[in-house]
Amino acid sequence: MGTRSTPGALPARRGCLFIVSGPSGAGKTSICTPALAVLQQIELSVSTTTRSPRTTEREGVDYRFVSDGEFATMVARDAFAEWAEVHGKRYGTSRGALETRLAAGHDVLLDIDVQGARQIKAAYPDAVAIFLVPPSPEHIEQRLSARGTDSDETVKRRLSNACAEIARLPGYDYFIVNDDLEEAKDAFLAIVKAERQRTSRHVDASLEAFVRSFEQQS
Repeated sequence: MGTRSTPGALPARRGCLFIVSGPSGAGKTSICTPALAVLQQIELSVSTTTRSPRTTEREGVDYRFVSDGEFATMVARDAFAEWAEVHGKRYGTSRGALETRLAAGHDVLLDIDVQGARQIKAAYPDAVAIFLVPPSPEHIEQRLSARGTDSDETVKRRLSNACAEIARLPGYDYFIVNDDLEEAKDAFLAIVKAERQRTSRHVDASLEAFVRSFEQQS
């Protein structure tokens, strides 16, 4: 009578890039922050930017703040996996930090605009691009105004930019309409968990060894 072998170690998985984009006021922080608290082996990429820090932001935690000159030097060294200019300020993702995390099997979450997302997808075709969108233009304007940190002129400019960004939504793998925050959080978590189970994201030799461990032996 044959016996089933004891399953071996779970197959090793490559790190996965999750891109999250959406216009100002789409609720990216409200969705990504609690998701990171629940999920394991995933890190939020800390972008480098030339803009000034807000009062609640911390260096190296929310962003890495550099001067225009420092940013230009990094661009010249090809230190960014992607970079873009948004609202007159530049933002970039460190190539070295990204590659280190992925090689270690850790997932990385990138909160980047549509320009950066396009660059990342070109360099990393397996990256999962998710677009967060409010249910209507009125919701965007309300959320922008509720911040109380921007002038009316800035709110109007951001609203116009947001609508232009939403036109790029069909180029993403998934989109989530953030009408109900809890439902949007659940949808985001479901996408991450499902993508982690793709066989193509696992190291071939490791996956084969895992499958062989289930073969019956005499």
